[in-house]
Amino acid sequence: MVKPIRFVIVTIYTLVFCLGFLLQNFSIAADSRPAWQAEWEKTVKAAEEEGALVIYMTQAFEPVFRDTFQKKFPKIKVTMATGRGPELSQRVMSERRAEKFAVDLYISGNISPLTVFHRAKILEPVKPLLLLPEVLDTAAWYESKHHYDDPENRYIFVFEGTPRSGEITYNTKVVNPSEIKSYWDLLSPKWKGKIVSVDPLVSGPISAAHIFFYKQPDLGAEFLRRLHAKTDIAIVRSNEQMLDWLSAGKYAFGIGARDVDTAMMQGLPLMQFLPGSLKEGSSVTAYNGTLSFFNRAPHPNAAKVAVNWLLSREGQTAWLESNQKTGGLYDSLREDISKEKVSERARRIKGAKFLWLNPAWIDELDTIRDIVKKALASAGKAK
Repeated sequence: MVKPIRFVIVTIYTLVFCLGFLLQNFSIAADSRPAWQAEWEKTVKAAEEEGALVIYMTQAFEPVFRDTFQKKFPKIKVTMATGRGPELSQRVMSERRAEKFAVDLYISGNISPLTVFHRAKILEPVKPLLLLPEVLDTAAWYESKHHYDDPENRYIFVFEGTPRSGEITYNTKVVNPSEIKSYWDLLSPKWKGKIVSVDPLVSGPISAAHIFFYKQPDLGAEFLRRLHAKTDIAIVRSNEQMLDWLSAGKYAFGIGARDVDTAMMQGLPLMQFLPGSLKEGSSVTAYNGTLSFFNRAPHPNAAKVAVNWLLSREGQTAWLESNQKTGGLYDSLREDISKEKVSERARRIKGAKFLWLNPAWIDELDTIRDIVKKALASAGKAK
């Protein structure tokens, strides 16, 4: 009986030793995980326990979060309110005055976050939310840095950098684009009476175009003056009327038109100048792609997960693919993802000249509009 008992004891000790060895190695393996990965898994778990996320956003991001983010993180129920910047910002401030703190993130253009939320001091810094190495790696981003649209470079993270060439649309049957090498070429006597613009004193795409003209060193106030005083420019309030006139060839160029993509898809002979195709370059700004994190956010962990996912390669690719389906003309500031889904009219070209539009420049619109107003008056087109 002694030998069997001894055999059993030895076997037990052997099993205990092996189990201890395995557990020790498992513990070492677990501890050897990158710190960011452990923190990410912890954050996702906490977000799933919160179980909810509230985002106010432009319509362009609704399918991105509904169709992709929600499927990847099914335990985080996403509630989205969509609309234009002025509407959403007013809603946020009304809720704040009523002591309601329902929203976590704001994803939209760059004006409202700066002129409303930043001034009201209701934002938290974004950088502490950034966790994934591919998001933190600035080498993956345009100009090898993270871009912000607030003076402190902390609160309004910019992930979109879309170029525009003065919001100028032209009739392809009337204009040979190879003949237009500079914005100044539009002032040629050949095009007198052949340029139409939306009302330059009403906010819209025309505002970004005029800010670009005004701040571009090779254009400036003189270009704005001559454009509105020397070209017999027509002013129209109806976007549909402008597109009709341009399509029919009544005018060769239109400034500030909306829905050009829809018109082009319908086969109308319209096109816009490609980024970098004109001597003075193009503007770059975020029309929809900034994100802000509110203080007193009810779901901070879910917000952290959403921010890292959206700024990741996967998130930015999902956004670009969604844009392609809906006709959105936007480009990501990530440089390490494919841009084949981005229209050539919205894609930054390496080596081209770009002027980043600072949203703070909107404060100069009154000065710009005064220049335009006086130029129109001098041409007998008083506004």
